[in-house]
Amino acid sequence: MICNKTIAIRIKFVAFVVICLFVALVGRLYFVQVARHQELFTSAQKKYIATKKTTGKRGEIYDYNGNLLVGNIPCCTVVADPSICGDDEQCKKIALILGKYLDIEPVKIYHDLMIKTMKRKKDDGTDEVVKRRYAHIANNVPLPISDKLKAILKRMKLKGIDFLEKTQRYYPKNELLANILGFTSIDRDQIVANLGIERYFNKVIAPTGGKIKFEISRDGVPLMVRDELKVRDGINIFLTIQEPIQAILEEELDYLMEKSQPRAAYAIMVDPHTGNIMAIAQRPTFNPNDRSTMNANSYRSRITEDTFEPGSTMKPIAISGAIDNGIVTPQTRFDCEKGRWLYCKHWLHDSHPLELLSVAQIIQKSSNIGTAKIAVAMGKELLYNTLHNFGFGQKTGIPLKPETRGRLWKPTSRYWNGLSIVQFPMGQGVSCSPVQLARAYCALANGGRLVGLRLVDRVEVPDTGVTIKYTASPAKRVYRNRSTHRQMIEMMKMVTRTGGTATQAAVPGYEVAGKTGTSQKSENGHYSKTKYFATFVGFVPADDPRFVLLVTADEPKGGYYGGSVAGPTFRKISERTLRYLNVKPTLPIESQIPRR
Repeated sequence: MICNKTIAIRIKFVAFVVICLFVALVGRLYFVQVARHQELFTSAQKKYIATKKTTGKRGEIYDYNGNLLVGNIPCCTVVADPSICGDDEQCKKIALILGKYLDIEPVKIYHDLMIKTMKRKKDDGTDEVVKRRYAHIANNVPLPISDKLKAILKRMKLKGIDFLEKTQRYYPKNELLANILGFTSIDRDQIVANLGIERYFNKVIAPTGGKIKFEISRDGVPLMVRDELKVRDGINIFLTIQEPIQAILEEELDYLMEKSQPRAAYAIMVDPHTGNIMAIAQRPTFNPNDRSTMNANSYRSRITEDTFEPGSTMKPIAISGAIDNGIVTPQTRFDCEKGRWLYCKHWLHDSHPLELLSVAQIIQKSSNIGTAKIAVAMGKELLYNTLHNFGFGQKTGIPLKPETRGRLWKPTSRYWNGLSIVQFPMGQGVSCSPVQLARAYCALANGGRLVGLRLVDRVEVPDTGVTIKYTASPAKRVYRNRSTHRQMIEMMKMVTRTGGTATQAAVPGYEVAGKTGTSQKSENGHYSKTKYFATFVGFVPADDPRFVLLVTADEPKGGYYGGSVAGPTFRKISERTLRYLNVKPTLPIESQIPRR
C-alpha cells in the first residue's frame, strides 16, 4: 500500500513537471511566434531577402523637329567599402589598378581605402566608432573601362569595390544653345541641375527611383522576385527651337564677336504670331561637355538676367501709343530745332542737325528731339501706359530663371523726374532684357498682340506615347485701333531704306521693318562717352512677318552705331533663315549685298 502511494506521488510530480514544461514551452512559443514575430521575421529576411535600388533615365531634350539636344550615356560610379577592402597590401593593389584606369593618383585612393572607421553621433549625443562602409572613387566611368576593372578585380580576388550603373548627361551639339539648355553636375552621387531648362524643369525631367526585393540562396544567387517598385523615366522635353536656324544664328553671332570684339552679344529670333522662340543665343558661351571652358561670364543666362537701356529701339513703341490714341498721325510735323533743344534746363541733341520732320521721318532719321516732343504731347500717363502695355517692367514668363523685370518707373514714383517724359521714349532711364525687347517688337509685328514667349512646345511621357502640348498665356491687345498696325509698319520700313539709319540691315528681295538703337552705358550715375550697346531689332517680311530678330552687341570696338554693328548681322541671319524657310522674295533683287 505504501509502495503504491509512493508511485502515485512520483507520477503526480512527473505530471506536474511535464505540465510546467508544457506551459513554459507554450509561453515561449507565444513569445517567439507572436510577441517577437515582427522582430525575428525582419531579422530572418535579412538573411534571405536582398533589396536592389534601381534608377530611371533622366528625360532628354529635343528641338522642335525631334533633333536630340541633351541625351544620356550609360556609365558607372565607382565606390568602395573600406571596411572590407582588406589590409595594407590589398589596398595598395586596388589603388594601383584603379589609379591606372581611372587616371587618379593611386596614393589618394590608397589613403581613402585605409580609413576603416569613422565617428558617428548616437541618439544620446555621444560618439561611437563604426565601420566606414562608403568611399567615393570616381564619377562617369565609361562602361568599357568599368567592365575591364570588374574583370581584373575579380581575377585578383580583390573585394570592396562596387560599380553603380548610372547615366551621364551628354550634349551632342556642344556649345549650341548651351546657356539655355543648362547643365547638370554630381554631388554625392546625386544629380544636381544647375542652369537653364535642366534646372527649370528638373522635377519632371528627373526620374523616380525604384526597388526590387528578391530571395537569395545561401551563396547569394537570386532565386525569385518578391516585390518590385518600378521606376519612372523622366519626361522628354521638345523645345520651340529649330536646330538649323539656331546654328545659323550662332554662326553669325560668332562672326560678330570676331569682327567687332564686343564684351558680349545677344541674338533672339521669335515667331511673332505664336511667341515661339525659334533661336536664341549669347556670347560668351561654354561647352557643357568640357567644363574647363566655363566661367562666371559664360555660363549664366545673361539674355534673361542682364538689362540694358534700349536706346532708339524704344522710339517706335512710344510713338505707336501717340498714333493709336490720335495724338499724332504719320504726317504730323515737328520742328527738330536743328539738332539742339532746351527742355527743363537740359539740352537734348540729335546726331545730325534736323529741322522740320514728319512723324514718319522722325522714326526714319531716329530724331531724339522729335520723339521727345511727341512724348510731351502724349503726357506722362499715356507714355507710361504705352510702355507698360508692351511688357516693359514685367517678366516675359520665359521658362528660365532668374529673369529680370527690367526697370520702368511709374509717374507716381519718386524716380520719375521732369526729364523722364523725354528720356523714356528715347530708351534712356528705362531698362529691359533682350527677351523683353524682342517680345515688344512681336506686338509691333503681329498687329498689336503682346504674345507670351514659348520656349517649350510639348512634353512626352516615356513608354506611354502621351504627348502634352504646352500653351502660352493669352495674348493681350496693345492697340485700340486696327489702323495703327499698318501705319507703324509703313514708317518702320523707312528705317532700312535709303536715308534711314539701318540700310545695312536691309535684306535683298524683302521689305524689312525695324529700328536701330545706340545706347550709352551708365556708369556711376553718368553716361559713358566710350561704351555703348549697339542694337538692331526688326521683322521680315515686313507685311507678313515670319520672325522678329534682335541683335545686340555690348561695347563693340571699331564702331558703335546699331545700324553698322548689329545691322549686318541681322541681314545675314535673316537672309539664311528665309532661304531655309523657303520664303520667296517679294521685291526684285537689283544688286546683291556682299555677304561679308
